[in-house]
Amino acid sequence: MDFLTDPSTAAEKLGLMVVAIVAFVVVMAVILFAVDRPKRIPRWAVALGFLGPAVLLVLFGLVYPGVRTIISSFFNRNGSEFVGLDNYVTAFTTDAFQVVLRNTAIWVITVPIVATFIGLVYAVLVDRTRFEKLAKTLVFLPMAISMVGASIIWKFVYEFRPDQANIQQTGLLNQVLVWLGFEPQQFLINQPWNTFFLIVVMIWIQTGFAMTVLSAAIKAIPDDIVEAARLDGLYGIGMFRHITVPSIRPALVVVVTTIAMGTLKVFDIVRTMTGGQFGTSVVANEFYTQSFRQNNIGLGAALAVILFVLVIPIVAYNVRQLRLSEDVR
Repeated sequence: MDFLTDPSTAAEKLGLMVVAIVAFVVVMAVILFAVDRPKRIPRWAVALGFLGPAVLLVLFGLVYPGVRTIISSFFNRNGSEFVGLDNYVTAFTTDAFQVVLRNTAIWVITVPIVATFIGLVYAVLVDRTRFEKLAKTLVFLPMAISMVGASIIWKFVYEFRPDQANIQQTGLLNQVLVWLGFEPQQFLINQPWNTFFLIVVMIWIQTGFAMTVLSAAIKAIPDDIVEAARLDGLYGIGMFRHITVPSIRPALVVVVTTIAMGTLKVFDIVRTMTGGQFGTSVVANEFYTQSFRQNNIGLGAALAVILFVLVIPIVAYNVRQLRLSEDVR
């Protein structure tokens, strides 16, 4: 039974997975059978039966790893020596990591604002038009593509080949530049603009999410408010500024904060397109690099904690705004 505690071969790992699935099914069956007995069972027992497994899973799969990560961030690369705040000092003072933090800030500021703005404008323009469904489907399609898939697509768009005789450009963007009489560019190498070319991929993906949520919020605006505004002479930009935006403010907050949280954790795009090279790395990618490539567990844990701390204010603001919107209702 050693494979239950220390599986080494593929067969042992598969066996451990089967045992875990069977144990989960058996435990849930026992719980459901127990709570479905005669109604003399107290309410607290029923609640414990349903909530207990979920709480245990959260503690084991979320809280415990989080606490271990925080503790590891105060130790050296192999966890053998307590180093205090040295890992955090390294993360905030070393030039290479300052570039990482700068890039992360650029991502978090640019992506939510641009994606939300484009999604909002697009939702307003196609609202109640003849081809509304088709137009929205085209913008939403990138949401169905994985981050890695989208990165591969855009890597082909940015593909560079030297401007020499008998060499055809395979990258769409460089081919357009050649047609216009310009020289092809290495979009993923030239700093600092390569970071913005990576950001374009995230905006391309998230605009569909912003458009969908905001379009639903626009359709939920009462018709009597719109008609009253039109009677007062509001049209076009005036309607958009004084009626549409204030009416969908809670949805705007949700969209901006949700995209911001997803952007803070961006990893796939950077890893797939540049591997974090050429000054494009972000906190999530650097956490992976330090933990699994450089085997610096302490610094990797510190970067993970920094990422967690950066997410907290966004989550808190989102919750506060949702509560305020509920109070207004």
